[in-house]
Amino acid sequence: MSLSLFISRRYLFSKKSHNAINIISAISAFGVAFATMAMLCTLSVFNGFHDLISSLYTNFDPQLEVRPAKGKFVDAHDPTLDALRRHPTVQASSDCLEEQAMVLFVGRPVIIHVKGVDDDFPRVSNIDSILTTGTAPGRFLLHAADVEYGIPGIGLTRQFGAVDFGTMPICAPRAGERINLSNPSESFNVEDIRASGTFFQVHQKSYDDDYLITSLRFAQDLFEQPDRISSVALRLKPGTDTEAAKEQLRALAGSRFTVLDRFEQHRETFNVMQIEKTIAYLFLTFIVLVACFNIIGSAAMLIIEKRNDIATLRHLGADERTIVRIFLHESRIITLIGAVVGVLMGLGLCLLQQEFGLLRFGSAAGAFIIDAYPVSVGLTDVLVVLATVLVVGFCTTWWPVRVLTRRFIRG
Repeated sequence: MSLSLFISRRYLFSKKSHNAINIISAISAFGVAFATMAMLCTLSVFNGFHDLISSLYTNFDPQLEVRPAKGKFVDAHDPTLDALRRHPTVQASSDCLEEQAMVLFVGRPVIIHVKGVDDDFPRVSNIDSILTTGTAPGRFLLHAADVEYGIPGIGLTRQFGAVDFGTMPICAPRAGERINLSNPSESFNVEDIRASGTFFQVHQKSYDDDYLITSLRFAQDLFEQPDRISSVALRLKPGTDTEAAKEQLRALAGSRFTVLDRFEQHRETFNVMQIEKTIAYLFLTFIVLVACFNIIGSAAMLIIEKRNDIATLRHLGADERTIVRIFLHESRIITLIGAVVGVLMGLGLCLLQQEFGLLRFGSAAGAFIIDAYPVSVGLTDVLVVLATVLVVGFCTTWWPVRVLTRRFIRG
């Protein structure tokens, strides 16, 4: 241990002639610890919401989705798509066709997203887990004989007024035709769909209020896209490395198709969440910076307290650099103690939130998707918070402590 570090440690924990110095040092360490705890807890809450939304999308979206790089539709029997379906890492695949359409319900038009899927869709998604009749689990039924069924989101059922809406016409513009203003009905293709008595709930407005799931054949007839699809949903075999498999599939797909994981399928949503997390991190870093100013005051009072010791050390041969380091180490030790204590407090608070849900959304149970704020502590966030506090603390105190110490040495 160096001489300057040894003396600074003794100064920090030894009794001072003025108790105010010990109190200010403790307050400085507590301020840094509180700011560190707040930063870690806030980032963990953002992680919790990220994981929550990811889990909601998991019920509806496939693990991987293949889309054409240009245009909306592609031949369902494209050789490249066949090769992707047969890839050794792929366990199941499902062809999908998605496009906007208009529902004429009780004379009131409603714009919806029609998602046509084949019978293998439950194998590539967890759609069965979010199907319900309102009182019991629902059944994935898209067609029977010549009857085509539709499964709407819960938001659509509210617009329709009932889960069992009977038979309903769905309209879509005819491909490649302009609307005939004299007789607009000729410019639309109309197909009837029946209620299946089942609806789904993703807990995401973009799905629950807009989407209607139906059979692939119905969607192809409605949009006049025979034997064409807009995407292929893939599920990988258990234990497969998703990133490695995705890269292999992208290499096989070439430039004609894009292979997207669940995060990339909702890039805008998760990018917004990442931006919000970054902004929160920057604001909390500023709070850490303010908390570190207390350390400067603590170091200044200690320098005044030890001015006689500084003179003694000078007479004993200690150079200016050694004396400056004593008080720099002092401020750094306070920062380190505050950072470590803050991380431990943050981890403890996050654990309590996970176990007992101390911070809740409201008193009414079931009013929200979850009752308490979700938290998810990541090792990366812990290291980033610890590094941020230490860097900010060291940089904040470096110049003021050097100036104050040299003033007393030379004064």
